[in-house]
Amino acid sequence: MRVLTTVIAIAAGALILGGYFLPALAEVQTLLLNWAIILAGVAVLVGISNLISVHTDKISRKEKGSAYSALLIIGLVATLSFGMILRPHHATMKIVMNGIIIPAEASLMGVLTVSLLYAAIRLLRRRADLMGIIFLSTAALLLFGSATLPLGDIPLIGTLLRPWVTQILALGGARGILIGVALGTLTTGLRVLFGADRPYGGN
Repeated sequence: MRVLTTVIAIAAGALILGGYFLPALAEVQTLLLNWAIILAGVAVLVGISNLISVHTDKISRKEKGSAYSALLIIGLVATLSFGMILRPHHATMKIVMNGIIIPAEASLMGVLTVSLLYAAIRLLRRRADLMGIIFLSTAALLLFGSATLPLGDIPLIGTLLRPWVTQILALGGARGILIGVALGTLTTGLRVLFGADRPYGGN
């Protein structure tokens, strides 16, 4: 069985990779990618059903936080129902998106920002080293640089320092991380393609 799964994985990977170089394999590549999309969608549905079952069991046992579980299930079912009936481009779905989902995400990002700043302050209280000071200074700089006065951005911080940090330092670091992720993904894919790694074998 392990040999069969290895052969299937290597063959599928070779066909998909070959589709980028050989026009004759383009149709096979498209077919395999469509199958992968369908399997990914089924996996998402399985994950959602598991999420619902876990929170339903939590509600039935009346555990702590079961009210939040009920809100989660109601919101999930309502959003899924509206999306299936009205479709994502309907005006009502746009109202839900712009009035509920986007503000909730923005609030979570705000809480995350304050939490990071608080964590940096606690870090300095326990271990005041150079990297902690740089992290706290950068977080404070971006936080105050993103704030605006009634007349506009804060001078120097919002107009010069914050754009320099976000567009040069942060963007360069993000590109380096993406390059590392791409190289790691390529290496992992080649190891699976050559049969060196077998994550699909259950071991």
